[in-house]
Formats: sequence, structure tokens, C-alpha cells
Amino acid sequence: MFDDFLASDLSEVEQAVRAAAAAEIMPRYRQLAAHEIVEKKGPHDLVTTADRQAEEHLTASLTALLPGSVVVGEEGVHADPGLLAHLGGDAPVWIVDPVDGTRQFVHGDAGFATLVALAHHGELLASWTYAPAQDLMAVARRGRGAFLDGVPLRAGAPEPGKPLEVAISHYDFTTDHEKRALAGLRTDGVAPRPCGSAGLEYLNIARGRLDAIAFTWENAWDHAAGLLLVAEAGGGSATLSGEPYRIAGGNALPFTAARNEATVRHILGLLAAAG
Repeated sequence: MFDDFLASDLSEVEQAVRAAAAAEIMPRYRQLAAHEIVEKKGPHDLVTTADRQAEEHLTASLTALLPGSVVVGEEGVHADPGLLAHLGGDAPVWIVDPVDGTRQFVHGDAGFATLVALAHHGELLASWTYAPAQDLMAVARRGRGAFLDGVPLRAGAPEPGKPLEVAISHYDFTTDHEKRALAGLRTDGVAPRPCGSAGLEYLNIARGRLDAIAFTWENAWDHAAGLLLVAEAGGGSATLSGEPYRIAGGNALPFTAARNEATVRHILGLLAAAG
């Protein structure tokens, strides 16, 4: 059953992602009431009714498409951290961030996305990055490339002689050690800036509009879809130890993704030297 599912065109997954956004997210876009917004860990860590309802919608539709699969989603894990064990389990797992960039969504900004990735035994197999307010759908499949609205994506290489544009974690979510490491990017030849929606920053790398990211948190729902998208667009990624990012966690942080392997190595060198 699983092999047959992977051999299909997976267009039903894209339809499920679009349907969840149309039913649960976009009707609330710029229409949220105060009681529909809740702080989780602070003013930069928000959850809304749209997040919860969209994840419930996706959980039902994705597991129906692939019987025997499980969902590990941001809101589900917040309620039951034990769900994280599925990332290292035997069942196919859907990794879901219903509204990546909730802060932007709350403020009426279009820079948010719905992220879905399919993994098995720790390997990323397919991903969907959908920005409903911008009507952008990026899809990646392991070994088959990355596409934005059907057009192939190629990350390319940074422009020689131009400072590297790097999106970095918000300092409110970093330890002292991570702050020191990220400070290594404040150097000649690098132009760091705060990140927006992680999923859309990965899309920017895959499109060649951003040179790299450096993130200090490892939640799989923020990174799984984008890491496969970047890889299939020709980019690379690695953790501070030089190892691949593991969706089940335990990664050496910060980690980076970039338009090419040379940039990955350069960013890691700067992070390691400063940290």
C-alpha cells in the first residue's frame, strides 16, 4: 500500500493541503477575533483557531489518503509531546505545520505557509509548502526535483562578490551559546537578517532569492518540508557538527541550509568559530 501510494502522483495531497487552507485558514485571515489568538511561550509564539482547525483538517484528510500513517503536527505535539516518538517509528509519518508564520498571519501579513512533509524511517520523501495568501505551491519529491507551481526550482549559487544574505533565528529563541554562534555571521561578506516564516525562507533559498539560513531550533514541522525542497532544488544543509539534520531531533545547533554546498561549509565555519 505504501509503495503504491509513493508511486502515484500525490496530487491528492496537494488538494488536501489546499482544501485545509481554504476551509480553516483563509476565512480567518485578517478576520481573527482576540479570543482566537493565544500566546504559548511568549508574544512571539502564538497559536490561533486557524492553526488548530487546519491541523485537525489535515490530520483527517492525510491519514485517510494513506491508511496506517500518522501525523506529527505542531499543535498535536504541544498537546501531547509523546507524538514525537512517531518520527522514529515504523509507520509513515506526515509532519505538519498548519500555519508556519503564525505571528505574520495574526498581523495580517501574507508571509505564512502551510507545511506538510511525508517521511518514513527518518527519510524525507515528499513535501508541500503552500502560501495560501500568495497562492504559491511548492512541491518536492526525493530524487524527482522541486517545483513551484509546476515550474522546476534551481537554487543556483550566490552571486560572487556580493554579501551573503542569511536569514537567522530570532534572538528571543536562542541560548547564550547560540547567540555567540549566530554573532559569527555578523562579519564582512555576510548580511544577516531576522527570519520570517521558516517554510518561506526555505522556498526563498530554493528560488535563489536567499543565500542561506541559520536556525537554532529543530522542530521537524518547521524544517522538514523546506529541507527537502532545498535539497531537490540543488542546495545543501548540515548541522553544526557537519552531519545531516535528523527529523527525530538531537541535532547539533545551529544548523544551516544554503543554495550550494560551498555556502553550507562557509556558514558552518563562521558559526563554529564564533560558538
